[in-house]
Order: sequence, then C-alpha cells, then structure tokens
Amino acid sequence: MVLQDLSHLDENTQNCIDDCFEAVQACEWCADECAGEGEEMAECVRLCRDVADIAALCARTCLRQSDYNHGIAEACAGACEACAEECEQHDADHCQTCAEVLRECAESCRTMMA
Repeated sequence: MVLQDLSHLDENTQNCIDDCFEAVQACEWCADECAGEGEEMAECVRLCRDVADIAALCARTCLRQSDYNHGIAEACAGACEACAEECEQHDADHCQTCAEVLRECAESCRTMMA
C-alpha cells in the first residue's frame, strides 16, 4: 500500500516531510561522492551526514505529530542552511544539487513552524 493521502497532516507539514526525505537522499548521495575526494571534503561529508540524520528524524516526528517536531524542524532548518553553505563552495554537481535541495528543505521546515 502506498500512502497517497495523509489527511491528518496540513499541506505545510506534508511539504516539510517530503522535503526532509529528499534532503536525506541528496545528503547521502553527496556524502558518498565526497568521501572519496580527500580531506578537503571532510566538512561537506560531516555536514551531509548530520543533515541526513536530522532530516530523517524531522520527517518522522512530523508524521506522528510529535510535541517535539517544531524544535527538531528548527534544528533541521539550521543544519540544512549550514550544509548548503558548505556545498555551495564546491563545483561538483552532487554538491550543487544537494545545496539546492537543502535550501528548499530549510524553507519548508520554517514554513511548517510558522
């Protein structure tokens, strides 16, 4: 069964969840690609892995409408912004794609919290 209708969630929360799961995918891809590129990419790898973990947690807490989801969404937005800033410094396609996805995720998290 595919969940098409999560009617218990408002549109902003659903967008946040979707964008968080997309951020997980982009960060895992970026971290994996950067891991083989040497020490100069260590910060990118670290931040991508942090975001992947935080964004996954954010999506899960939003899905269950946890009392903590706003605090976790705030942490997720901050982590996404920090990682996007790092990724934007690198020319690789995976870093540029990751930065774009993370900017969208941060915005969705902040919109959901408003």
